[in-house]
Amino acid sequence: MDPPPCQSIHIRKSTKLPDFAYSCYSSSFTSFLASIHCLFEPSSYKEAILDSLWQQAMDKELSTLHKTDTWDLVPLPPGKSVVGCRWVYKIKTNSDGSIERYKARLVAKGYSQQYGMDYEETFAPVAKMTTISTLIVVASICQWHISQLDVKNAFLNGDLQEEVYMAPPLGISHDSRYVCKLKKALYGLKQAPRAWFEKFSIVISSLGFVSSSHDSALFIKCTDAGRIILSLYVDDMIITGDDIDGISVLKTKLARRFEMKDLGYL
Repeated sequence: MDPPPCQSIHIRKSTKLPDFAYSCYSSSFTSFLASIHCLFEPSSYKEAILDSLWQQAMDKELSTLHKTDTWDLVPLPPGKSVVGCRWVYKIKTNSDGSIERYKARLVAKGYSQQYGMDYEETFAPVAKMTTISTLIVVASICQWHISQLDVKNAFLNGDLQEEVYMAPPLGISHDSRYVCKLKKALYGLKQAPRAWFEKFSIVISSLGFVSSSHDSALFIKCTDAGRIILSLYVDDMIITGDDIDGISVLKTKLARRFEMKDLGYL
């Protein structure tokens, strides 16, 4: 009896995909792997600025930062330190390997922050995997639908309590004497996850939800029609329960407060 195809493959070092990728998987999945392998993501602003697609991605990010009023350009006060920043580039792909969009994100160099000056507390709860697993099991038994949602630029919703000054990013014109005084919790800051979670907690509590004593990232609301359960994992959330109309209303209210993407059923 001949051995299965995968057992007869000799894996070799190569810049190409290993041979087993072509023999063990379907042609569509092989095409997906090959397309990802060929995608180029810049490692620096100098590389990205040469491509119009990455220029557009950076312009879109700067437009979002301006829309959310992320910073003010001000002279650096005496005795204050400046946090650096950098551009991070990522190509988002669809399940078939086709390009969904070019994503450029401005990230603060949080590692240079000084405790007590640029930040205080940093801990932010995220949903426990046991909670998510249990929630899925309960929803399955009760035959509840589970919705999945994503909050776009979630950290930019967090308000900073500390004074944080950042060097202006490459790509914007500014007076060389000025720096960015951050008003929002930009990605990369040590306190960004905590600031976002605090903002979300305030919003979800105002909608009648209470946090579970077993998992701070699990929020529950009991209504006349049943119950609604929401679990938050950083900027992703799943919602389930037996109050179908209440869930629909919740999605609408959350979309008014945050820019969100409804990913449909989990």
